[in-house]
Amino acid sequence: MQSITKSLTISRFCQRVFSNSFAMTTTAAAVTNKMMSTSSSATDAITTASQSFQYPSVRRDNTSDVIHGHKINDPYRWLEDADSTDTKQFVDKQNEITMPYIESCVHRQQIDKRLNQLWHYCRYGCPFKRGDNYYYYMNTGLQNQSILYVMSSLDGEPQVFLDPNQLSPDGTTSLGETSFSEDGKWFAYGLSDSGSDWVRIRVKNVSTGEDVAEELTKIKFTNIAWTHDNNGFFYGYYPDHTDKSDGTETTANQYQKLFYHRLNTKQTDDILIAEFPDEPNWRMTPVVSDCGKYLHVFVRESCQNCLWFYAYIDGLAINGPIKLTPIIEEYSAEYEYITNDDSVCYVRTNKLANNYRVIKFDLNGGTQMDSWTDVIAEHPDNVLDWCTVANNDVLIACYIKDVVNVIELRRLSDGQLLTDKPSLDLPMGAITGFSGKRKQSEIFYYLTSFLIPGVIYHYDFKSKPKIFKQIEVKDFNSSDYETKQVFYDSMDGTKVPMFIVHHKDLKPSGDNVCLLYGYGGFNISIQPSFNAHRLLLMNQLNGIFALANIRGGGEYGEKWHDSGKLLNKQNVFDDFHAAANYLIDNHYTNPRKLIIQGGSNGGLLVAAVANQRPDLYGCVVCHVGVLDMLRFHKFTIGKAWCSDYGNPDEEIHFNNVLKYSPLHNIPDSVDTYPATLILTGDHDDRVVPLHSFKFIAQLQHQLAQTNTRTPLMIRVDTKSGHGAGKPTTKMIQELTDIYSFIINALKLDYYP
Repeated sequence: MQSITKSLTISRFCQRVFSNSFAMTTTAAAVTNKMMSTSSSATDAITTASQSFQYPSVRRDNTSDVIHGHKINDPYRWLEDADSTDTKQFVDKQNEITMPYIESCVHRQQIDKRLNQLWHYCRYGCPFKRGDNYYYYMNTGLQNQSILYVMSSLDGEPQVFLDPNQLSPDGTTSLGETSFSEDGKWFAYGLSDSGSDWVRIRVKNVSTGEDVAEELTKIKFTNIAWTHDNNGFFYGYYPDHTDKSDGTETTANQYQKLFYHRLNTKQTDDILIAEFPDEPNWRMTPVVSDCGKYLHVFVRESCQNCLWFYAYIDGLAINGPIKLTPIIEEYSAEYEYITNDDSVCYVRTNKLANNYRVIKFDLNGGTQMDSWTDVIAEHPDNVLDWCTVANNDVLIACYIKDVVNVIELRRLSDGQLLTDKPSLDLPMGAITGFSGKRKQSEIFYYLTSFLIPGVIYHYDFKSKPKIFKQIEVKDFNSSDYETKQVFYDSMDGTKVPMFIVHHKDLKPSGDNVCLLYGYGGFNISIQPSFNAHRLLLMNQLNGIFALANIRGGGEYGEKWHDSGKLLNKQNVFDDFHAAANYLIDNHYTNPRKLIIQGGSNGGLLVAAVANQRPDLYGCVVCHVGVLDMLRFHKFTIGKAWCSDYGNPDEEIHFNNVLKYSPLHNIPDSVDTYPATLILTGDHDDRVVPLHSFKFIAQLQHQLAQTNTRTPLMIRVDTKSGHGAGKPTTKMIQELTDIYSFIINALKLDYYP
């Protein structure tokens, strides 16, 4: 197994095509840099946070569709064309309203200064060994991108191996998927520009530090899998993509093909390995087995469940398509390769196991379920989040237990707990980084929580785990704060967990500022993590942070996910409403001071609940949200989300999403609607900006007359995507704008 990071543990294509990559930051859409400055006329137009707003007049066309017998008006469909002059003018006019309002916050400079102070601490990633060297990522604090360092031993002198900050003057080029060859002599790395999901793959010679001549393009939603002869790698490729591939296009991503690239050759010479010409939405994840003898290909159509094929490649001359033998031929469960002993495969799966289990079977003895043997049976309560192998035969199993992580060490052959090994006891938190391989006799793992900035542990299987690095934030004392986990009742009686974090001196008075965050989708678990900017919320605003682990996520296995998807999606919104009511009923806050925030699928969440209960929330911060539920499946990777939302082309799912689609359920003429800030980025090719454009236009059209003093605004950023790879300067700018908006909208005090 390659090193594991939290973004790729669930076998998780879904987190590549719809991940929650928000630390309460994100942005979007096509504008000029003038959004960051304020014209004098605009400044004069908005001088205080309390005056009424005059929004731009936006053209409404007579566009409509009849879908399953319903006439659906779509007056802003013209905003789906991001390249049109009209759309660019729309964005400019919106920013001419938004930015002066944000910049009018009298505490703006203090906020920016404080965020820069909070961000300025040294952050490390888990070290990992490849070949004879150790590598790790480090950011001194305010660097736009973390730098990859190399050292010959753990106590050796680190040297810069790859500095992404040198690749673009503004830090908007970031590292994506990376992979070392088996011998550690070659490093393949993907580069993303302006936050787009598209990557360019380059290859670096480790000993010389020089890149080879070739650069691979038109690459998206793939990993890099080296053959063990170290001559090349498998990757997913869109050779037939004819539209732009810079993140500003909206065309559907179709017909991914599996290719093999041989070092020191042109991409045009790459070898087609596999394709499915009758299945335009299938995507492939190649995995070369630990022994190097097998190629496993996991195929996905949506964000849930996969097919599985394999081929024996030991000694195979790779010069054309490879015959793939099917193992799993129907989309009925998740399968994730762990390791193998010759032809015996070890696999993590949720087949007949809501909370996942580990099975083994012999490829030569048949792949039917009656030949499967449990290595780790399904736990009745805890979710088996990921598994890997180190020290030859130690199976490392990471569980989610009531949203926090627990690690167990087991014997690979039969899954029995290793009582002769020390327990890897963890404080209440989450493992967000891990490195280790079967051939290596050491592992590293990274623990974080709301009040633990980060602790990296090193374990060599000969002694007890030791702290390798402890992340420290200046002037932060965790004992000054407290975290509690509560379980509240949702509308149908379901117990839902929620974390509540605040300063110990805070007295719940019913008048505190509270920021409630949620996601609720795609089997993604939102676990405790440290974000320095929350210290500004808790100290400078005397506020509370709350995280509701609502249904639709993976915190309690597939049943928890299933109960918040498709026709059950309303449960997600009900859980969030109930979280808000709990915070209000227990005197943490009140509706006027309750801020809700979410991104991507979480953006859908906060927009939908604001429409359903505008009286319950004071402010909405919606990042790159899926807001047009009738047309989401028509753009870029949106088709893959039908596994959670349903396909609107099917009547039963159309009728369901129509009930909660944010664009289509804005209440008419209500005089109490939360202050709303929509954020999107011009290179977001995951949830394309048109969702945000159409929603804000409709929101202003319907509510501007009855909410004249309530800001309903959009912030559109340039050279920004869905969130991943965003440079530090942009994250701080965005957070400064968000807090400025919140303080203005809710008329909050700021405590220096």
